[in-house]
Amino acid sequence: MSGALATAWLGRWQLQRADEKIAQQRRIERQAELPALGAGDLARADASLDQGRRVVLSGRWWHERTVYLDNRPMDGRVGFIVVTPLRLADQGLVLVQRGWVPRNFSDRQALPALPQAGDEQRVHGRLIAAPSRAYELGAAQGTSSIRQNLDPAAYAREIGAPLLPLTVLQTDADGDGLLRHWPAPDLGVSKHHGYAFQWFALCALISGLYVWFQFVRPRRAPKP
Repeated sequence: MSGALATAWLGRWQLQRADEKIAQQRRIERQAELPALGAGDLARADASLDQGRRVVLSGRWWHERTVYLDNRPMDGRVGFIVVTPLRLADQGLVLVQRGWVPRNFSDRQALPALPQAGDEQRVHGRLIAAPSRAYELGAAQGTSSIRQNLDPAAYAREIGAPLLPLTVLQTDADGDGLLRHWPAPDLGVSKHHGYAFQWFALCALISGLYVWFQFVRPRRAPKP
């Protein structure tokens, strides 16, 4: 019966993981109801506690350091997610996941044209832990503008400037042509429930087979 005990434990563990994700989702929802943070609050922000918090920032885009995250779908089309550092008024630097643009399929290395606003911008958004990630085969794609993923710590070393600890997901429509139809955060609760069901089903199967071969079948066997 050790197999049944092990699978039962694994099923319970998956339910506990689902409960943790549900609690995290509720924290994010509560954060979204709090007053918006400003630039001076970001240095004290916590990646595990402040996700979902609204922000209103003023700064200038560092256009030369824009990164295009490849193979990102939106509204049924494939394109890039645009990530640009924003220089805040107090000289802090924060990554902003600005929006989505379609790619040029006739020239896969062509970069979409974006407005190169040089004046101060006002950005509304919410805090996320890091830019969107996609499955990536092999090593990361160097330092080109088009990449599969972007690691903030490695990127800070690359540009030679420290980044504030969280990423901003821009939510306002400022007429720059970027789409911001961001999906609701998915923390994978249904995945943990699915795994729990599989483990409990396997536990039931093992238990049923044990009862059959140890108790039921011997009683049904013809006596000599």
